[in-house]
Amino acid sequence: MPPPRRASRAKSLAEFLPDALDPLVARLGMSQATLVLDWAEIVGERLAAVCEPARLRWPPRGPKSDPTKAAEPATLMLRVAPGMGLEIQHLAPVLIERVNSHLGWRCVGRIALRHEPFAPKRKAARKPPVADPRAQAEAERLAEGIEDEGLRAALTRLGTAALAQKRR
Repeated sequence: MPPPRRASRAKSLAEFLPDALDPLVARLGMSQATLVLDWAEIVGERLAAVCEPARLRWPPRGPKSDPTKAAEPATLMLRVAPGMGLEIQHLAPVLIERVNSHLGWRCVGRIALRHEPFAPKRKAARKPPVADPRAQAEAERLAEGIEDEGLRAALTRLGTAALAQKRR
C-alpha cells in the first residue's frame, strides 16, 4: 500500500508571519502579533500613519493575589509622531475599544503615549492599469442588464480586465 499523499499547497509568507512574530512580541508584553500586524485595520489608515503600538505593560500581580479575581487590564504604550499626542489622547477611549474588540476581550484599559519620531509603514500605491476602450465598451454592453449599480460596476471592471487580457 503506497503512503498517503500529503496535500501540497504553496503557502504565502504572510501565513507564517504571525507564528514567527508571536515570541518576539511576547517579550514586549503583547500576547499576539496581530495587534502589530493589523494595526492599520484596527485604528484606520489615518491614525496608523501617526502612531504605532510599542509595548503592552501589564500591572504587577502580587504573590498573594486572588487567582479567581480578573486581572487588571494592561496599558498600551503607543509610539506617537511629534505633535500628534493631543489628538491621540482625545481618541484614547475609541482606540481602547477598537483594540479590545479586535483582541476579543478587555485586554487594554489605558493608553500611554511616547512622543518619538518613527517611519510609518506605507504601502506602495499601485496605479490601476489603463483600460482598453474597446474592452470597456464590450464589458459595459454585457453588464447593462444588471439592475444593482454596485454589482454592475464591479462586473464591468472585471470584464474589462478579462477582455483586455484576452486581447494581449
